[in-house]
Amino acid sequence: MIRYVFNKALMGMQRRYDYDVGYLQEILRTDLRGFLKYLGFQVMASHAGKLPAEPLFAARLRAIIWDDCGPCTQLVTTMALEARVNPERVRAIVTNDFDNLPEHTALVARFTDLVLAHNPEADVLREHIRARWGTRGLIAIGYAISTSRVYPALKYTLGYGRACSRVQVNEETLVPKRSAKIAHR
Repeated sequence: MIRYVFNKALMGMQRRYDYDVGYLQEILRTDLRGFLKYLGFQVMASHAGKLPAEPLFAARLRAIIWDDCGPCTQLVTTMALEARVNPERVRAIVTNDFDNLPEHTALVARFTDLVLAHNPEADVLREHIRARWGTRGLIAIGYAISTSRVYPALKYTLGYGRACSRVQVNEETLVPKRSAKIAHR
């Protein structure tokens, strides 16, 4: 019975976001305890602290693009739009066009890319983030970065990863762009 209820919720997510939940259904069918732990992880993944939606989604989108440029990126893009992040700003985050973002959003987007590249230049930006939103804001950004990476890793591990695809922001089709110039050598 509990599997039925959880599957119904998954199917609702699939319909709402046009997102393939097959990997979650496989976990649910195969390992109920594992699925319940996944639900526990969702609590961490949804943590926003008091961070506004736009910088929070800047971190989530840049992190998801680092590991995926397909359905997971589309899902987070759709969720950003649903959270009323301006479509032009979502476009700029997805296409790595940080010059067309407000300073605070560009700060988080750049910081996310530097963190994921393990680039020590992130240290300077970290202090700007801490000055603006405090350690609580930094923790919310850390959770956004860390948890966003779990979904593509889990999907690819279970064989549900998909090749790169374009992302829709309202009526516009975009190619997600990863930062190429920030890797620390």
